[in-house]
Amino acid sequence: MAIAKNKTFINKIIKHYLKYDKDNPFIFISSLLALLGIAVGIMVLMIAIGIMNGTQEEFKKRLFVMDYPLTINPIFYRSANDELVSTLSKEFPNLRFSPYYRTPAVSKSNSNIELSVLFGVDFEKEKAINEVFAKAQENSLNINSKFKVVTGGVLLKEMQISKGEKLTLNFFKSQTVGFGTMPFLQKKFTIDSSYKSGLSNYDKVLVYTTHEAFHKILKREKGVYDGIHIYSANAETDIKRINTFLDNSEYAKSVNVEGWWEQKASYFAAMEMEKNWLGVILLLIVVVASVNIISSLLMTVMSRRSEIALMKTLGATSREIESIFFRLGTIIGIAGIIAGIILAIIVKWILTTFPIISLSEDVYGFSKLPIELGVFDFSMIIIGAFVIVIVAAIYPAKKASSTDPLTILRNE
Repeated sequence: MAIAKNKTFINKIIKHYLKYDKDNPFIFISSLLALLGIAVGIMVLMIAIGIMNGTQEEFKKRLFVMDYPLTINPIFYRSANDELVSTLSKEFPNLRFSPYYRTPAVSKSNSNIELSVLFGVDFEKEKAINEVFAKAQENSLNINSKFKVVTGGVLLKEMQISKGEKLTLNFFKSQTVGFGTMPFLQKKFTIDSSYKSGLSNYDKVLVYTTHEAFHKILKREKGVYDGIHIYSANAETDIKRINTFLDNSEYAKSVNVEGWWEQKASYFAAMEMEKNWLGVILLLIVVVASVNIISSLLMTVMSRRSEIALMKTLGATSREIESIFFRLGTIIGIAGIIAGIILAIIVKWILTTFPIISLSEDVYGFSKLPIELGVFDFSMIIIGAFVIVIVAAIYPAKKASSTDPLTILRNE
């Protein structure tokens, strides 16, 4: 039958060993450094993962708007049409639809040339699903023309033009000129308004015009579109509902539905992998700090050998000695984890409150450093650090419990 451990005795010895020892100050300093090492490791790990999460969420917010939650792409010609829009609108009244045309184009103003992607949209329907476009319309010139465009602010800057002026778009479509043909046609559009998404690549490339402009210039068939953009507050659920409906309708296998996360799957997979490996690498800081716990406890064991031998002689069991040093190690480690959490909260508050680190909004789309640490990541960091601390405390505790009092006392 195992003898119960004397908890009062164990707690008193732990308190004694945690105090500053004038005879062995280096042991206390070593324990303090181990605590600080774990605290710094936890702080750096939390801030780094928080920045990765925050950056990922900021990009998601912008891509969610500019790439749309869901997009219906036709597999066969004439599959995406007004009839499909009407049918889906009745079946899914909670969703908003904006059919579009799309074509590559070359934007030209004076000697400035930029490659663009021109979308033909219904301005009212597009406003309902695209908040960036809707905000741009608040400052619209309300030009009453089918040949008006909404461009990104970056493109206007590159073209050195402003609202109300003309922008020439060249299309890759041949037209008859005299006795021959030209491999492209061009049309001047009036700039009605400009948008700012926060992503310069989008603001430089995407240009919006009317459906009527596509009908007139590119001879696109009315009511037959290149695709349909859909706004959904819960895209991952709604894509399943739409696919189920389409599979049981006349549109089965004639269109497909794509979520924005599928369009950017490789990008976000790369970011997630980078975050995971960064977490593993930074966790090594905690591992290094835990080595300090091992060395600190081993020094304590070596310097307290006579005390350990005396305690065993007076009746302390090996389990009690092991418990003393195991708890001593875990106390140092847990104190370091708690200190790290407090430091992380302070550093996060400082970074998000004061402009210590400023980012180029033209490059990143945001100027403040975003830090968001989710519950899952926080839990994984704490659990990982706790496991490392527990493992680090085992060996010194075993070493202390295996001390032979006869050998120690004989040599004293």
